[in-house]
Amino acid sequence: MPTDDDAPTVPIVCSDCETTTRVPLSEVEERITKHNEQLHDGEPIAEVDPEIKRHLTDLLADDILSDEG
Repeated sequence: MPTDDDAPTVPIVCSDCETTTRVPLSEVEERITKHNEQLHDGEPIAEVDPEIKRHLTDLLADDILSDEG
């Protein structure tokens, strides 16, 4: 059975704080929201690493296009 140590993590970056942290996938939304509310008055500053978002978008687009062919 997988443990919390085996759970996939996602890099979260905050350009204002100049920080990067890795959080479990299941906590991404909660941790970003909490960070932004506590440190940036709710402004959406912290986010999933943009490079990861681009990569996931490319993978999804490839998957969608291959399903249509």
